[in-house]
Amino acid sequence: MKKAFSLMLLVVFSLGTLGGTLGAQQKTLVLEQAIQIALERNLSIRQAENNVESAQSGVLTAYGSYLPTLSASGGWSRTQTDRGPTTEYIQGVPVPLPAASNTANNFSGGLSIGYTIFDGFNREAGYNRAVSNAVSSEKTAERTRQSIVFQVQATYLTVLRNEQLLKVTQENLKRDQRQLERITESNRVGALSIGDVYRQQSQVATDELNLINAQNTYDKSKADLLALIGVDASEDFQIIDPTLPTEIDSDQLAATMQKYQDFSMLRNKALSVRPDYQSARENYEASDWGVTAASSRYYPRISASAGYSTSHREYEFLGVNRGLSWGLGLSWNLFDGFSTNQAIQSAAAQSRNAELTLQQAERNISVDVKKALLDLDAARKAYEVSLKSVQSASQDRRVAEERYNLGAGTLLDLLVANAGLVNAEVSKVNATYSYIIAERNLEFAIGERAY
Repeated sequence: MKKAFSLMLLVVFSLGTLGGTLGAQQKTLVLEQAIQIALERNLSIRQAENNVESAQSGVLTAYGSYLPTLSASGGWSRTQTDRGPTTEYIQGVPVPLPAASNTANNFSGGLSIGYTIFDGFNREAGYNRAVSNAVSSEKTAERTRQSIVFQVQATYLTVLRNEQLLKVTQENLKRDQRQLERITESNRVGALSIGDVYRQQSQVATDELNLINAQNTYDKSKADLLALIGVDASEDFQIIDPTLPTEIDSDQLAATMQKYQDFSMLRNKALSVRPDYQSARENYEASDWGVTAASSRYYPRISASAGYSTSHREYEFLGVNRGLSWGLGLSWNLFDGFSTNQAIQSAAAQSRNAELTLQQAERNISVDVKKALLDLDAARKAYEVSLKSVQSASQDRRVAEERYNLGAGTLLDLLVANAGLVNAEVSKVNATYSYIIAERNLEFAIGERAY
Protein backbone atom coordinates (compact mmCIF):
# COMPACT_ATOMS: atom_id res chain seq x y z
CA MET A 1 0.00 0.00 0.00
CA LYS A 2 2.81 2.37 0.88
CA LYS A 3 4.52 1.58 -2.41
CA ALA A 4 1.34 2.37 -4.36
CA PHE A 5 0.93 5.68 -2.51
CA SER A 6 4.56 6.63 -3.14
CA LEU A 7 4.22 5.80 -6.83
CA MET A 8 1.11 8.01 -7.09
CA LEU A 9 2.93 10.94 -5.48
CA LEU A 10 5.82 10.49 -7.89
CA VAL A 11 3.49 10.58 -10.90
CA VAL A 12 1.72 13.72 -9.63
CA PHE A 13 5.05 15.44 -8.96
CA SER A 14 6.36 14.51 -12.41
CA LEU A 15 3.25 15.85 -14.15
CA GLY A 16 3.48 19.11 -12.20
CA THR A 17 7.13 19.54 -13.09
CA LEU A 18 6.40 18.87 -16.77
CA GLY A 19 3.57 21.41 -16.81
CA GLY A 20 5.81 24.04 -15.22
CA THR A 21 8.50 23.36 -17.77
CA LEU A 22 6.10 23.73 -20.66
CA GLY A 23 4.69 26.91 -19.17
CA ALA A 24 8.15 28.46 -18.86
CA GLN A 25 9.26 27.48 -22.34
CA GLN A 26 12.08 29.66 -23.65
CA LYS A 27 11.61 31.98 -26.61
CA THR A 28 13.89 31.37 -29.55
CA LEU A 29 15.94 34.27 -30.90
CA VAL A 30 17.48 33.83 -34.34
CA LEU A 31 19.99 36.25 -35.82
CA GLU A 32 17.54 37.96 -38.18
CA GLN A 33 15.14 38.64 -35.30
CA ALA A 34 17.95 40.06 -33.17
CA ILE A 35 18.93 42.41 -35.98
CA GLN A 36 15.38 43.64 -36.53
CA ILE A 37 14.88 44.26 -32.81
CA ALA A 38 18.15 46.19 -32.64
CA LEU A 39 17.19 48.33 -35.64
CA GLU A 40 13.94 49.24 -33.90
CA ARG A 41 15.22 49.78 -30.36
CA ASN A 42 18.89 50.71 -30.49
CA LEU A 43 19.39 54.23 -29.14
CA SER A 44 22.23 55.16 -31.50
CA ILE A 45 20.02 54.41 -34.50
CA ARG A 46 17.16 56.46 -33.08
CA GLN A 47 19.49 59.40 -32.46
CA ALA A 48 20.78 59.19 -36.03
CA GLU A 49 17.21 59.15 -37.35
CA ASN A 50 16.40 62.25 -35.29
CA ASN A 51 19.38 64.00 -36.87
CA VAL A 52 18.03 63.08 -40.31
CA GLU A 53 14.65 64.65 -39.51
CA SER A 54 16.37 67.80 -38.27
CA ALA A 55 18.49 68.07 -41.43
CA GLN A 56 15.44 67.55 -43.66
CA SER A 57 13.65 70.41 -41.92
CA GLY A 58 16.65 72.57 -42.87
CA VAL A 59 16.03 71.71 -46.54
CA LEU A 60 12.42 72.88 -46.23
CA THR A 61 13.58 76.13 -44.66
CA ALA A 62 16.12 76.70 -47.43
CA TYR A 63 13.45 76.04 -50.05
CA GLY A 64 11.22 78.60 -48.34
CA SER A 65 13.78 81.32 -49.04
CA TYR A 66 12.74 81.13 -52.72
CA LEU A 67 9.15 82.01 -51.84
CA PRO A 68 7.78 85.49 -51.13
CA THR A 69 7.11 86.59 -47.59
CA LEU A 70 3.56 87.59 -46.63
CA SER A 71 2.44 89.40 -43.51
CA ALA A 72 -0.78 90.88 -42.23
CA SER A 73 -1.38 93.46 -39.53
CA GLY A 74 -4.33 94.98 -37.77
CA GLY A 75 -4.83 97.41 -34.94
CA TRP A 76 -7.20 99.41 -32.84
CA SER A 77 -6.46 102.47 -30.75
CA ARG A 78 -8.57 104.82 -28.66
CA THR A 79 -7.62 108.45 -27.97
CA GLN A 80 -9.23 110.62 -25.32
CA THR A 81 -8.60 114.40 -25.16
CA ASP A 82 -9.65 116.35 -22.07
CA ARG A 83 -9.90 120.20 -22.16
CA GLY A 84 -10.46 122.36 -19.13
CA PRO A 85 -12.67 125.55 -18.97
CA THR A 86 -11.35 128.42 -21.05
CA THR A 87 -12.35 131.71 -22.64
CA GLU A 88 -12.52 132.22 -26.35
CA TYR A 89 -12.70 135.72 -27.90
CA ILE A 90 -15.12 136.17 -30.72
CA GLN A 91 -14.81 139.60 -32.39
CA GLY A 92 -13.21 140.87 -29.27
CA VAL A 93 -16.00 139.63 -27.02
CA PRO A 94 -14.88 137.06 -24.44
CA VAL A 95 -16.97 133.93 -24.53
CA PRO A 96 -16.42 131.47 -21.67
CA LEU A 97 -16.22 127.82 -22.71
CA PRO A 98 -16.88 125.00 -20.28
CA ALA A 99 -14.62 121.96 -19.79
CA ALA A 100 -14.94 119.26 -22.54
CA SER A 101 -13.74 115.72 -23.27
CA ASN A 102 -13.34 114.18 -26.71
CA THR A 103 -12.88 110.44 -27.45
CA ALA A 104 -11.88 109.01 -30.84
CA ASN A 105 -11.30 105.42 -32.11
CA ASN A 106 -8.99 104.39 -34.89
CA PHE A 107 -9.09 101.07 -36.73
CA SER A 108 -6.37 99.99 -39.14
CA GLY A 109 -5.35 96.95 -41.21
CA GLY A 110 -2.69 96.09 -43.68
CA LEU A 111 -1.20 93.39 -45.88
CA SER A 112 2.36 93.35 -47.21
CA ILE A 113 4.31 91.04 -49.46
CA GLY A 114 8.03 90.94 -50.14
CA TYR A 115 10.26 88.96 -52.46
CA THR A 116 14.02 88.73 -52.76
CA ILE A 117 15.02 88.97 -56.41
CA PHE A 118 18.77 88.62 -55.94
CA ASP A 119 20.93 88.19 -52.85
CA GLY A 120 24.35 87.39 -54.26
CA PHE A 121 23.61 83.66 -54.67
CA ASN A 122 23.25 83.26 -50.89
CA ARG A 123 19.85 81.67 -51.35
CA GLU A 124 21.14 79.11 -53.85
CA ALA A 125 24.14 78.31 -51.67
CA GLY A 126 21.94 77.86 -48.61
CA TYR A 127 19.62 75.47 -50.39
CA ASN A 128 22.41 73.32 -51.82
CA ARG A 129 24.21 73.27 -48.49
CA ALA A 130 21.02 72.16 -46.71
CA VAL A 131 20.51 69.37 -49.26
CA SER A 132 24.10 68.16 -48.81
CA ASN A 133 23.74 68.23 -45.02
CA ALA A 134 20.52 66.23 -45.26
CA VAL A 135 22.11 63.62 -47.51
CA SER A 136 25.11 63.45 -45.19
CA SER A 137 22.83 62.83 -42.21
CA GLU A 138 21.01 60.07 -44.09
CA LYS A 139 24.30 58.38 -44.99
CA THR A 140 25.51 58.68 -41.41
CA ALA A 141 22.31 57.05 -40.20
CA GLU A 142 22.72 54.29 -42.77
CA ARG A 143 26.29 53.60 -41.63
CA THR A 144 25.10 53.62 -38.03
CA ARG A 145 22.58 50.93 -38.92
CA GLN A 146 25.29 48.90 -40.65
CA SER A 147 27.53 49.27 -37.61
CA ILE A 148 24.80 48.10 -35.25
CA VAL A 149 23.99 45.16 -37.55
CA PHE A 150 27.64 44.09 -37.53
CA GLN A 151 27.86 44.47 -33.75
CA VAL A 152 24.74 42.32 -33.34
CA GLN A 153 26.17 39.71 -35.70
CA ALA A 154 29.50 39.60 -33.88
CA THR A 155 27.85 39.48 -30.45
CA TYR A 156 25.36 36.83 -31.58
CA LEU A 157 28.17 34.69 -32.99
CA THR A 158 30.09 35.17 -29.76
CA VAL A 159 27.13 33.71 -27.87
CA LEU A 160 27.09 30.71 -30.20
CA ARG A 161 30.86 30.35 -29.80
CA ASN A 162 30.55 30.35 -26.01
CA GLU A 163 27.73 27.83 -26.24
CA GLN A 164 29.93 25.48 -28.26
CA LEU A 165 32.77 25.95 -25.79
CA LEU A 166 30.34 25.16 -23.00
CA LYS A 167 29.38 21.92 -24.77
CA VAL A 168 33.05 20.99 -25.18
CA THR A 169 33.55 21.55 -21.44
CA GLN A 170 30.48 19.50 -20.60
CA GLU A 171 31.57 16.62 -22.81
CA ASN A 172 35.04 16.69 -21.31
CA LEU A 173 33.57 16.55 -17.79
CA LYS A 174 31.36 13.60 -18.71
CA ARG A 175 34.31 11.82 -20.29
CA ASP A 176 36.50 12.32 -17.21
CA GLN A 177 33.66 11.28 -14.90
CA ARG A 178 33.29 8.02 -16.82
CA GLN A 179 37.04 7.55 -16.63
CA LEU A 180 36.89 8.16 -12.87
CA GLU A 181 34.26 5.47 -12.53
CA ARG A 182 36.44 2.98 -14.43
CA ILE A 183 39.54 3.88 -12.37
CA THR A 184 37.61 3.62 -9.11
CA GLU A 185 36.28 0.19 -10.08
CA SER A 186 39.76 -0.95 -11.13
CA ASN A 187 41.16 0.26 -7.81
CA ARG A 188 38.45 -1.61 -5.94
CA VAL A 189 39.55 -4.90 -7.51
CA GLY A 190 43.21 -4.02 -6.96
CA ALA A 191 44.13 -3.38 -10.62
CA LEU A 192 45.08 0.31 -10.10
CA SER A 193 46.56 2.29 -7.23
CA ILE A 194 44.65 4.75 -5.09
CA GLY A 195 46.94 7.50 -6.45
CA ASP A 196 45.31 7.20 -9.87
CA VAL A 197 41.90 7.64 -8.23
CA TYR A 198 43.04 10.81 -6.48
CA ARG A 199 44.58 12.25 -9.63
CA GLN A 200 41.43 11.57 -11.65
CA GLN A 201 39.26 13.07 -8.91
CA SER A 202 41.42 16.19 -9.05
CA GLN A 203 40.98 16.31 -12.82
CA VAL A 204 37.19 15.99 -12.51
CA ALA A 205 37.16 18.83 -9.96
CA THR A 206 39.13 20.97 -12.40
CA ASP A 207 36.65 20.11 -15.15
CA GLU A 208 33.77 21.12 -12.90
CA LEU A 209 35.42 24.49 -12.26
CA ASN A 210 35.99 24.97 -15.99
CA LEU A 211 32.33 24.18 -16.59
CA ILE A 212 31.25 26.82 -14.07
CA ASN A 213 33.45 29.42 -15.79
CA ALA A 214 32.22 28.42 -19.24
CA GLN A 215 28.60 28.65 -18.13
CA ASN A 216 29.22 32.08 -16.62
CA THR A 217 30.90 33.32 -19.80
CA TYR A 218 28.01 32.05 -21.89
CA ASP A 219 25.39 33.68 -19.67
CA LYS A 220 27.20 37.03 -19.69
CA SER A 221 27.52 36.99 -23.48
CA LYS A 222 23.75 36.44 -23.73
CA ALA A 223 23.21 39.42 -21.43
CA ASP A 224 25.49 41.54 -23.63
CA LEU A 225 23.50 40.55 -26.71
CA LEU A 226 20.14 41.38 -25.12
CA ALA A 227 21.45 44.75 -23.91
CA LEU A 228 22.79 45.56 -27.37
CA ILE A 229 19.50 44.91 -29.14
CA GLY A 230 17.49 46.72 -26.46
CA VAL A 231 15.81 43.78 -24.72
CA ASP A 232 15.50 43.40 -20.96
CA ALA A 233 18.30 41.13 -19.76
CA SER A 234 15.87 39.40 -17.39
CA GLU A 235 14.02 37.84 -20.34
CA ASP A 236 15.04 34.28 -21.16
CA PHE A 237 15.87 33.52 -24.78
CA GLN A 238 17.26 30.48 -26.47
CA ILE A 239 19.96 31.71 -28.83
CA ILE A 240 19.85 29.36 -31.78
CA ASP A 241 19.97 29.88 -35.54
CA PRO A 242 20.11 26.80 -37.79
CA THR A 243 21.17 28.93 -40.77
CA LEU A 244 24.56 29.62 -39.18
CA PRO A 245 27.10 26.86 -39.79
CA THR A 246 29.06 25.12 -37.07
CA GLU A 247 31.36 23.53 -39.64
CA ILE A 248 32.95 25.08 -42.71
CA ASP A 249 33.69 22.86 -45.67
CA SER A 250 36.64 23.31 -47.97
CA ASP A 251 34.48 24.35 -50.93
CA GLN A 252 33.04 27.24 -48.94
CA LEU A 253 36.52 28.34 -47.90
CA ALA A 254 37.76 28.27 -51.48
CA ALA A 255 34.71 30.14 -52.81
CA THR A 256 35.03 32.87 -50.18
CA MET A 257 38.74 33.40 -50.79
CA GLN A 258 38.11 33.48 -54.55
CA LYS A 259 35.40 36.12 -54.08
CA TYR A 260 37.58 38.40 -51.94
CA GLN A 261 40.99 38.05 -53.53
CA ASP A 262 41.19 41.36 -55.47
CA PHE A 263 42.03 44.16 -53.03
CA SER A 264 41.78 46.97 -55.60
CA MET A 265 38.32 45.89 -56.69
CA LEU A 266 37.11 45.61 -53.09
CA ARG A 267 38.58 49.01 -52.22
CA ASN A 268 36.88 50.70 -55.17
CA LYS A 269 33.61 49.00 -54.30
CA ALA A 270 33.85 50.21 -50.73
CA LEU A 271 34.50 53.78 -51.89
CA SER A 272 31.44 53.63 -54.11
CA VAL A 273 28.96 52.20 -51.59
CA ARG A 274 30.17 52.93 -48.05
CA PRO A 275 27.78 55.45 -46.49
CA ASP A 276 30.40 57.04 -44.24
CA TYR A 277 32.54 57.95 -47.27
CA GLN A 278 29.49 59.34 -49.07
CA SER A 279 28.65 61.33 -45.94
CA ALA A 280 32.16 62.83 -45.86
CA ARG A 281 31.82 63.74 -49.53
CA GLU A 282 28.49 65.48 -48.90
CA ASN A 283 30.03 67.37 -45.97
CA TYR A 284 32.74 68.60 -48.30
CA GLU A 285 30.09 69.74 -50.80
CA ALA A 286 28.19 71.54 -48.04
CA SER A 287 31.34 73.33 -46.85
CA ASP A 288 32.11 74.40 -50.42
CA TRP A 289 28.67 75.97 -50.68
CA GLY A 290 29.44 77.72 -47.40
CA VAL A 291 32.19 79.66 -49.19
CA THR A 292 29.67 80.75 -51.82
CA ALA A 293 27.25 81.88 -49.12
CA ALA A 294 29.94 83.93 -47.38
CA SER A 295 30.95 85.56 -50.68
CA SER A 296 27.35 86.67 -51.34
CA ARG A 297 27.85 89.67 -49.08
CA TYR A 298 30.06 91.26 -51.75
CA TYR A 299 27.05 91.51 -54.08
CA PRO A 300 24.09 93.90 -53.93
CA ARG A 301 20.69 92.78 -52.71
CA ILE A 302 17.61 93.46 -54.81
CA SER A 303 14.11 93.01 -53.44
CA ALA A 304 10.53 93.83 -54.39
CA SER A 305 7.66 94.72 -52.09
CA ALA A 306 3.98 95.60 -52.23
CA GLY A 307 1.49 96.60 -49.58
CA TYR A 308 -2.14 97.44 -48.90
CA SER A 309 -3.34 99.45 -45.92
CA THR A 310 -6.57 100.97 -44.66
CA SER A 311 -7.66 102.92 -41.59
CA HIS A 312 -10.76 104.76 -40.30
CA ARG A 313 -12.19 106.05 -37.07
CA GLU A 314 -15.28 103.88 -37.53
CA TYR A 315 -14.97 100.14 -37.97
CA GLU A 316 -17.81 99.89 -40.52
CA PHE A 317 -16.00 102.37 -42.78
CA LEU A 318 -12.63 100.64 -42.46
CA GLY A 319 -12.28 100.05 -46.21
CA VAL A 320 -13.12 103.63 -47.21
CA ASN A 321 -9.62 105.00 -46.69
CA ARG A 322 -7.12 102.66 -48.29
CA GLY A 323 -3.72 102.83 -49.82
CA LEU A 324 -1.58 100.70 -52.15
CA SER A 325 2.20 100.72 -52.38
CA TRP A 326 4.78 98.83 -54.39
CA GLY A 327 8.39 99.21 -55.32
CA LEU A 328 11.91 97.85 -55.68
CA GLY A 329 14.75 98.07 -53.21
CA LEU A 330 18.52 97.94 -53.68
CA SER A 331 21.05 97.65 -50.90
CA TRP A 332 24.78 97.17 -51.20
CA ASN A 333 27.21 97.02 -48.33
CA LEU A 334 30.24 98.77 -49.78
CA PHE A 335 32.48 98.39 -46.73
CA ASP A 336 31.93 96.38 -43.55
CA GLY A 337 35.28 96.54 -41.85
CA PHE A 338 36.60 93.35 -43.54
CA SER A 339 33.99 91.16 -41.79
CA THR A 340 32.97 89.65 -45.16
CA ASN A 341 36.57 88.79 -45.89
CA GLN A 342 36.88 87.13 -42.49
CA ALA A 343 33.71 85.10 -43.12
CA ILE A 344 35.04 83.95 -46.50
CA GLN A 345 38.39 82.93 -45.02
CA SER A 346 36.68 81.00 -42.23
CA ALA A 347 34.39 79.21 -44.69
CA ALA A 348 37.34 78.40 -46.95
CA ALA A 349 39.25 76.91 -44.01
CA GLN A 350 36.25 74.73 -43.13
CA SER A 351 36.09 73.61 -46.74
CA ARG A 352 39.77 72.64 -46.76
CA ASN A 353 39.32 70.73 -43.50
CA ALA A 354 36.32 68.91 -44.97
CA GLU A 355 38.44 67.97 -47.97
CA LEU A 356 41.14 66.60 -45.68
CA THR A 357 38.48 64.65 -43.77
CA LEU A 358 37.32 63.18 -47.07
CA GLN A 359 40.88 62.13 -47.91
CA GLN A 360 41.29 60.60 -44.45
CA ALA A 361 38.03 58.69 -44.90
CA GLU A 362 39.40 57.25 -48.15
CA ARG A 363 42.58 56.15 -46.39
CA ASN A 364 40.62 54.63 -43.52
CA ILE A 365 38.52 52.61 -45.93
CA SER A 366 41.63 51.27 -47.64
CA VAL A 367 43.08 50.24 -44.29
CA ASP A 368 39.78 48.70 -43.16
CA VAL A 369 39.48 46.58 -46.29
CA LYS A 370 43.14 45.52 -46.17
CA LYS A 371 42.99 44.53 -42.49
CA ALA A 372 39.70 42.70 -42.99
CA LEU A 373 41.25 40.70 -45.85
CA LEU A 374 44.28 39.81 -43.71
CA ASP A 375 42.03 38.78 -40.82
CA LEU A 376 39.93 36.59 -43.10
CA ASP A 377 43.00 34.89 -44.55
CA ALA A 378 44.46 34.32 -41.07
CA ALA A 379 41.11 32.94 -39.84
CA ARG A 380 40.99 30.55 -42.80
CA LYS A 381 44.46 29.23 -42.06
CA ALA A 382 43.69 28.92 -38.35
CA TYR A 383 40.56 26.90 -39.13
CA GLU A 384 42.42 24.55 -41.43
CA VAL A 385 45.09 24.01 -38.77
CA SER A 386 42.44 23.40 -36.10
CA LEU A 387 40.90 20.59 -38.17
CA LYS A 388 44.25 18.84 -38.31
CA SER A 389 44.81 19.42 -34.60
CA VAL A 390 41.47 17.86 -33.65
CA GLN A 391 42.12 14.85 -35.84
CA SER A 392 45.60 14.33 -34.41
CA ALA A 393 44.53 14.94 -30.80
CA SER A 394 41.62 12.51 -31.12
CA GLN A 395 43.93 9.75 -32.30
CA ASP A 396 46.47 10.57 -29.59
CA ARG A 397 43.84 10.36 -26.85
CA ARG A 398 42.40 7.13 -28.21
CA VAL A 399 45.85 5.53 -28.20
CA ALA A 400 46.63 6.86 -24.69
CA GLU A 401 43.33 5.53 -23.35
CA GLU A 402 43.90 2.09 -24.90
CA ARG A 403 47.45 1.94 -23.50
CA TYR A 404 46.24 2.96 -20.04
CA ASN A 405 43.44 0.39 -20.07
CA LEU A 406 45.97 -2.30 -21.06
CA GLY A 407 48.37 -1.19 -18.33
CA ALA A 408 51.04 -0.08 -20.81
CA GLY A 409 50.56 3.64 -20.16
CA THR A 410 50.24 5.94 -17.17
CA LEU A 411 47.32 8.08 -16.09
CA LEU A 412 49.48 11.14 -16.62
CA ASP A 413 49.84 10.25 -20.30
CA LEU A 414 46.06 9.93 -20.58
CA LEU A 415 45.47 13.25 -18.83
CA VAL A 416 47.94 15.00 -21.12
CA ALA A 417 46.32 13.46 -24.20
CA ASN A 418 42.86 14.41 -22.95
CA ALA A 419 43.98 17.99 -22.31
CA GLY A 420 45.40 18.14 -25.80
CA LEU A 421 42.07 17.00 -27.26
CA VAL A 422 40.12 19.58 -25.27
CA ASN A 423 42.48 22.35 -26.37
CA ALA A 424 42.17 21.21 -29.98
CA GLU A 425 38.38 21.18 -29.81
CA VAL A 426 38.36 24.63 -28.20
CA SER A 427 40.71 25.91 -30.90
CA LYS A 428 38.41 24.52 -33.58
CA VAL A 429 35.35 26.24 -32.10
CA ASN A 430 37.23 29.53 -31.81
CA ALA A 431 38.61 29.20 -35.34
CA THR A 432 35.17 28.43 -36.79
CA TYR A 433 33.45 31.47 -35.34
CA SER A 434 36.50 33.68 -35.83
CA TYR A 435 36.31 32.86 -39.52
CA ILE A 436 32.57 33.63 -39.70
CA ILE A 437 33.05 36.92 -37.84
CA ALA A 438 36.03 37.80 -40.07
CA GLU A 439 33.87 37.23 -43.15
CA ARG A 440 31.10 39.45 -41.74
CA ASN A 441 33.71 42.05 -40.83
CA LEU A 442 34.96 42.14 -44.41
CA GLU A 443 31.41 42.61 -45.64
CA PHE A 444 31.04 45.48 -43.18
CA ALA A 445 34.32 47.05 -44.34
CA ILE A 446 33.17 46.88 -47.95
CA GLY A 447 29.73 48.28 -47.11
CA GLU A 448 27.68 45.19 -47.89
CA ARG A 449 24.77 43.73 -45.91
CA ALA A 450 22.97 47.06 -45.61
CA TYR A 451 19.71 47.02 -43.65
